[in-house]
Amino acid sequence: MIKERDWNFIRGLDLGMVLAVVLLLGASLLILSTASINVMASDPYHYVKTQVVWIATGIVLTVIVAFTDYENYKKIGIWIYAFNIFLLLLVFAFGSEAKGAQRWIPITSTQSIQPSEFAKVLLIVTFASFLNEREGKLNNVKDFILPLLFVLPPTLLIFLQPDLGTAMVFGAIFIGMMFVAGANPIKFGAVIVGCIGAAVGAVALHLATNLPGPLKFLEGLPLPLKDYQINRFIAFLDPAKDTSGDGYHVIQSVWAIGSGGIWGKGYQQGTQAQYNFLPEHHTDFIFSVVGEEFGFIGTSILLFIFCILLLRMVTVATKSRDRYGVLIVSGVVSMIVFHVFINVGMASGIMPVTGIPLPFITSGGSSMWANMLAVGLVLSVSLRGERRMF
Repeated sequence: MIKERDWNFIRGLDLGMVLAVVLLLGASLLILSTASINVMASDPYHYVKTQVVWIATGIVLTVIVAFTDYENYKKIGIWIYAFNIFLLLLVFAFGSEAKGAQRWIPITSTQSIQPSEFAKVLLIVTFASFLNEREGKLNNVKDFILPLLFVLPPTLLIFLQPDLGTAMVFGAIFIGMMFVAGANPIKFGAVIVGCIGAAVGAVALHLATNLPGPLKFLEGLPLPLKDYQINRFIAFLDPAKDTSGDGYHVIQSVWAIGSGGIWGKGYQQGTQAQYNFLPEHHTDFIFSVVGEEFGFIGTSILLFIFCILLLRMVTVATKSRDRYGVLIVSGVVSMIVFHVFINVGMASGIMPVTGIPLPFITSGGSSMWANMLAVGLVLSVSLRGERRMF
């Protein structure tokens, strides 16, 4: 028998959010069963089977985190932050390199973990605690310095791997949580706009070849970016300039989505993915497969489910019993929104290629576990919200 106290506790569970997550996980298996079928010829459904394992173990992690009172994390916040830094430093000591970046730590001969994925969730938990203690102290530019210094070390460690995409996710989490924490919207907004403008200007000067005499010395402005990262910006601005590299990726992705039309070509009937014209179609460009095989209707349904998930998370935040819970949920929402926006924009050709996965959909254990941990955090806030009465 479930006691009334336990029943009241369970009633705090946001079923709408749980349903949205379940639908996304189901969509992941469906999409991977067509997106990855030609990736490994010896085992066509290899990535589907491994995704089932990641989902099953991820659900266990979600349940554990959900039934742990999130307030406990405040008590050990400094240790969580230290562990986060330690985990990211391990990459430089024991990490393996792939695609020009050292981001993975081998666990077995065939499996590895990507600490930067978990670092996002650990940052949310610790940064929420930090901001919770600074209520009413985010009124001017000087007040923004300490929060920035808090987020900077893990962000720099990820940037140096190099992993520009995940470093940008950290920036999105920082911005979202700062606004929710009460940062002066005008002053903080001006700082953000200024930083983005400076970054765009620096890239423009790096690529400049015909500046007027007085500004000639700024041509080829050095940037702390790898050549392939610069090439991705060039491919974004003009994919036709690099039809054999990153530009090729963008062109094939846009073709795949555009060729799907309203209803799509049908399950396992796409040409760009099935004939391997579209690179990384089970990871970075998995949204392109949705567009090609399931069309505008399929992509709209998928994005609608994401919207439901995010709206339910916002609802959880509004019913949180304390400010710390609100900040945790705001960090998770900021992370997911940025991931979806960048991944979909990348596949559609309106954002540079960054390698940011589509939450719950892209193949990968580290990404799945990190997202399921994030869901567990939000459910922990939901279970202990104002609706729970004894």
